Amino acid sequence: MHPETIAVHAGRHADPATGAVTPPIYLSTTFERAPDGEYPQGFMYARNTNPTRQALEECLAALEGGVDAATFSSGSAAIMSVFQCLSPGDHVVAPLEAYTGTTKLLRELFTPWGLRASFVDMGDLAAVEAALEPTTKLVWIETPANPRLGITDVAAVSALAHGIGALAACDNTFATPLGQRPLTLGADLVMHATTKYLGGHSDVLGGALVAREATPLWEKIRALQIMGGAVPSPFECWLVLRGVQSLPYRMRGHSANATAVAQFLSEHPAVATVYYPGLPTHPGHAIAARQMQQFGGMLSFQVRGDLAAAMQVAARVRLWTRATSLGGPESLIEHRASIEGPGTRTPDNLLRLSVGLEHPDDLIADLAQALG
Repeated sequence: MHPETIAVHAGRHADPATGAVTPPIYLSTTFERAPDGEYPQGFMYARNTNPTRQALEECLAALEGGVDAATFSSGSAAIMSVFQCLSPGDHVVAPLEAYTGTTKLLRELFTPWGLRASFVDMGDLAAVEAALEPTTKLVWIETPANPRLGITDVAAVSALAHGIGALAACDNTFATPLGQRPLTLGADLVMHATTKYLGGHSDVLGGALVAREATPLWEKIRALQIMGGAVPSPFECWLVLRGVQSLPYRMRGHSANATAVAQFLSEHPAVATVYYPGLPTHPGHAIAARQMQQFGGMLSFQVRGDLAAAMQVAARVRLWTRATSLGGPESLIEHRASIEGPGTRTPDNLLRLSVGLEHPDDLIADLAQALG
């Protein structure tokens, strides 16, 4: 079945009580038991599961081609749940450059707890292989990676992980299931910040994990989801489920607009470097073209000059909004290094763009006047 059809139908059923085509929001936190003590509808308590959450999880599993999905109250909660299901002394290989929240979780929370982590350039397969150890249990992939859109060969890195008995997990937030499907490339887990493109309207916080197979680690993740209770509310699930319906068409617009903006920036004299996997000049373009169906709506660029020059460009925009996050219909511009803080690897003159759904000519005109 095509992704456009999956996005509209997966997890959705007409309400049996009313015939409503749009699924209702089930706010109930508890569910009635039958006289024999059973739960005939399969629902007991909202922390365990909920009809609205179940619908979203069915939808996300279908979109990614997985056997099951688990949703969380944020992308960070989803990431944390994966690491928390490992044991002290286990080893993780993670990207040198990635979402700063992932890096902070490993360095500041799980390393003191006893997890060991090695950070490597995921674009260098020899470096990934050299980092693997007998105690490596997980290789964490993020592609395209935040903030310079680094590309990882998902199939090759997953094969390296499997060669030593480790699992591979991929943060697919930037690409979405419409841009790439890591599970079909060999990854065992996929993570999404559903706050971003899946929700798609900058009005909901959430996260999700999707499993290729029901491994022992997945069973631990499911148990932790219930015991830890970092689950999304039914309303949040409903918002993401609604957003997914338009995802295939929104992503076409985001990708087309980002391609136009990246091409413009690559030719502007005030721009030193553009990072967008859809450009042939991007170092990961060949791999991205092989494993991605679309190049997505995220890009970044370095202005010619220093921190002050980059901040001046961001200050002069009129249509772009200076804000963190991504994946909404509005275009956002962000000075990433100042968000990430001390110790960041992000250059001071780099600006990250979440290219929205406005007309690309208007977006380009605004950047043109801001760049001078």
